[in-house]
Amino acid sequence: MADDTKPLLTPVAEDKLTHLEQTKGKQESNSRRPFYVPPRNLHGNIDQQEQVTQEASAMNSRIQYYSKLTTTHKTLVPPDHVIPAEEEIYVYSPLGSALQLESSTDGFGKNPSIVTIFSIWNTMMGTSILSLPWALKEAGFTLGIILLILMNLLMLYCCYRVLKSRHTVAHIDTSNWEFPEVCKYYFGSFGQWSSLLFSLISLFGAMIVYWVLMSNFLFNTGKFIYNYVHNITEVGHVLSTNGSSKEFRLSFPHMTGVLALAFFIHNCVITLLKNNQHQENNVRDLSIAYLLVGLTYMYVAVMTFAAFPSPALSKECIEPNFLDNLPSSDIMAFVSRVFLLFQMTTVYPLLGYLIRVQLLGQLFGKVYPSFLHVFILNVVVVCSGVLVAKFYPNIGGIIRYSGATCGLAFVFVYPSLIHMMSLHRRGQLSWPSAIFHSSLIVLGVANLIAQFVI
Repeated sequence: MADDTKPLLTPVAEDKLTHLEQTKGKQESNSRRPFYVPPRNLHGNIDQQEQVTQEASAMNSRIQYYSKLTTTHKTLVPPDHVIPAEEEIYVYSPLGSALQLESSTDGFGKNPSIVTIFSIWNTMMGTSILSLPWALKEAGFTLGIILLILMNLLMLYCCYRVLKSRHTVAHIDTSNWEFPEVCKYYFGSFGQWSSLLFSLISLFGAMIVYWVLMSNFLFNTGKFIYNYVHNITEVGHVLSTNGSSKEFRLSFPHMTGVLALAFFIHNCVITLLKNNQHQENNVRDLSIAYLLVGLTYMYVAVMTFAAFPSPALSKECIEPNFLDNLPSSDIMAFVSRVFLLFQMTTVYPLLGYLIRVQLLGQLFGKVYPSFLHVFILNVVVVCSGVLVAKFYPNIGGIIRYSGATCGLAFVFVYPSLIHMMSLHRRGQLSWPSAIFHSSLIVLGVANLIAQFVI
C-alpha cells in the first residue's frame, strides 16, 4: 500500500547539489531516457545547456508508467497528449548519439527536385514508347514531329491545371486531396464515379497491352531458344518493297491517341509532387520532366524511323511494336525481350491490385470483399487480355483507344471545366480564357472520335 502513495511523476530536484548527486549516481538511467540527450551527442546542436526540462521529465515518467501496462486493450493505450511532439522525437544510434527529426507537419515529403523529376520521368514512360515509331509513320515524318512537340506542350499545360485544381477550392483543407476528390467537389457523385471509370479504363488498357506484349515476348524468346538448340537459321522475309515515306498523312490521329497515353500522368501527378521538398518548384520540376520525356520519345521515334532500312523495305513495314521488326534470331532483340518480359511480369500484378483497390473499394467499401469477388475480377481481366492477344494483338491500336478515352476526361475536359468554373465563381473568367479552354475540350472530343473514324 505504501507504493500506491508514490506520485506517478518523478519530482524534479530543486537543489543544485541534490541534482548533481542524482546525475552522478544515475548516469546510466538518464542515458536511457527518451528525452535525455547529452549536448555533445546531439547532431546540429550548438547550445551546450542541459537538455532535460521539467516538461520532458514529467512526460518521461508518464511514458514509463504506460510502458509497464503491457496489454492489448485499447483503453490502456497511451493517449495522444502523452506521445511526444514531432520536434521532441529523436532517433538514437547504438553509439549513444541522437538525431533530432525535422517536423513534417506541413504534409510534404523531403524529396529533392532531382528525385522528383526522375520519378515523373520514370513513371510517365511506359509501353507507349514501343509504338512511337509506328505512330510517327502513321502521321508522317514532318507532321509527326510537329504533333509530338504540340502534344507535349498541351499535355504539360493540362497537367499544370490538374496540379493547381486543389487550390481552387476555398475554405476547405485540400492538402490530402487527389484529383478525383476535386472532381467530386465540383461535379458531385457524377464527377467521382466518372473519374473512377476513366481511371479504370487507363489501368485496364495498360493490363491488356501488358498481356499482349508478354505473350509476344514469351513466344519470341521461346522461338529463339528453340532455334538455337536445334541449330535452325531463321530466314528474313521482305514484307514489301513498294511505297514511300510521306511527310503528312491523314491518319495522324493515330499518333495523337498514342501520345495522349504516352504523356499521361495526370491521375497521379498530385501524389508525385506532394513529396517534393520545395513546393514552390513544382511547376518547374514538372516542366523539366515533360521536357526530358519529350526528348526521349523524340529520340526513339525519329531514330527508329530514320534507321529503318528504306528503300530496301518500305516504311509501311514498321510494326506497332517496333521490336517485331527485328527477327527472333537477333541476340540483342532476344535480350531486350527477356528483360521486358521480366519487368512486365512483375508490374502486371501491381496493375491488377490497383484495379481491385479502386473498383472493389468503391463498390463494396473493402479492398478484399471475398475470395469470390476477387477471383471473378481476376478472371475477367485475364480473359480479356487473352482474347485481345488472340484476336487483336495490335498494341498501337489498344494504346491509342485507351489513351484518347482516359485523356478525354483527365486531360481535356475536367481540368478545363474546373478552371473555368473556379474563375467564374470569383468573377474572373474572361472571354479569351473561356474560348481557349473550351477549345481544349473540343480537341479532346475530336481526338476520341477520330480514333474510331480514321
